[in-house]
Amino acid sequence: MKPRDLSPADRALADVQRALETVFARPAAARPNPAQPHGDVVLDEPDRRHAAGLMRINHVGEVCAQALYCGQAAVAQDAHTRAHLLAAAQEETDHLAWCAERLDELDSRPSLLNPLWYASSYAIGGLAGLRGDGWNLGFVVETERQVEAHIDEHLTSLPAADARSRAILEVMKADEARHADAAEHAGARVLPPPVPALMALMSRVMKMVAYRI
Repeated sequence: MKPRDLSPADRALADVQRALETVFARPAAARPNPAQPHGDVVLDEPDRRHAAGLMRINHVGEVCAQALYCGQAAVAQDAHTRAHLLAAAQEETDHLAWCAERLDELDSRPSLLNPLWYASSYAIGGLAGLRGDGWNLGFVVETERQVEAHIDEHLTSLPAADARSRAILEVMKADEARHADAAEHAGARVLPPPVPALMALMSRVMKMVAYRI
């Protein structure tokens, strides 16, 4: 069945399955890894740890993106809005897979707190979506713009020799910008000033914790 044909119970089960796959499994990417054309290099230990910390943050960001989109889709009022959110979540699966692959290459691991990140982000997405589809899409725009900004920070901070991580982040940034543009064109409303500031604060906390844990 198409997502819009699913009953509420079916959607709930699909959300549980997606949560388990995101947090505990290894989702497969539909597109080739952008790092493939770049040969790997052996980074010195401080650079390896720093690159791994940054890519762990980005992996957590993609876990949160999956949860946010699914939480928002669960309460979306319009079938087109729901389909838009789920399509974006599907594309974000590529990012999740690429970041996980890079963490393996850097001899590191995802965040140990991924179940918590997913659950809290799903709840936030659901609450955002309850305000209506215009606000729902506005939340997508603000989320993606903030993700673009932190990817820019990571592109500046990555070790110069880490071309593989850089290639992944550049494609991710382009995808996030496209998702934000699509949400704007679909009728996103501009969020009131306190909301983006609170989102940025929560993002800073997540990044500080995920860099290490």
